[in-house]
Amino acid sequence: MRSKEQVPQDMARDEAERRTAPGLLALEMMHEVRNSLEALNNLLYLSLETTGGPEEVRRYIRLAQEQTSTLNDIVSSPLKFARSSRSAKPTCLVALVEAAIRIHRGVIEAKKIRLVKDLPGGLVAEVRGGEILQVVSNLMANALDALPSAGTLHVRLRKRADEAHLLIGDNGNGIPKSIASQIFEPFFTTKEEVGTGLGLAFSKRIVESHRGRIGLRSNVRPGRSGTLFKIALPLRELHRGI
Repeated sequence: MRSKEQVPQDMARDEAERRTAPGLLALEMMHEVRNSLEALNNLLYLSLETTGGPEEVRRYIRLAQEQTSTLNDIVSSPLKFARSSRSAKPTCLVALVEAAIRIHRGVIEAKKIRLVKDLPGGLVAEVRGGEILQVVSNLMANALDALPSAGTLHVRLRKRADEAHLLIGDNGNGIPKSIASQIFEPFFTTKEEVGTGLGLAFSKRIVESHRGRIGLRSNVRPGRSGTLFKIALPLRELHRGI
């Protein structure tokens, strides 16, 4: 049983993590926005400097329009979910996962990642959308970091009894057993120069605050290497309320 002193401390920690999650999501979005802005700037430069005539200019402008569309995709849905972080609401999990994919579309295309999706409709959970979006985005970012060029990213949703199961897997090098048990510990990271070691720790706290579970399986054997994260979120209470 928690002491009277522990309860306020836990509440303060939960509130701090809820405030931190949108910030972490914003950092990931900023990286993708910067990539699209750089491409857009290059296309505008080429359209101004080209000597190929009107057709060449129009081609660059069409490509620039594609980049502005990409920017809109990156920021629109994620921002909608991020604003919903304060209270749990019925949320379409497919729309949430698709929003996370849009955040990382630039990396997926740049690394020529094969994206395998299996996202059946109709799965709705009562969640704080911005927080769960941060979890999904963080798992995708980790998978993409682990993947070589032309690797494979699997994203699947399943209904199991009264739970939704989201699986995010990659065929990267895998995580050795010697460190797998530390993956969800605060400040533990294998990315010394760029990692904070907080992403997966926050993800675990967020999922558990939704009465869910998060776990992983990983293999480092050559030819069979890869990592699979699974998130389980309860659906029962929402179904009763419909």
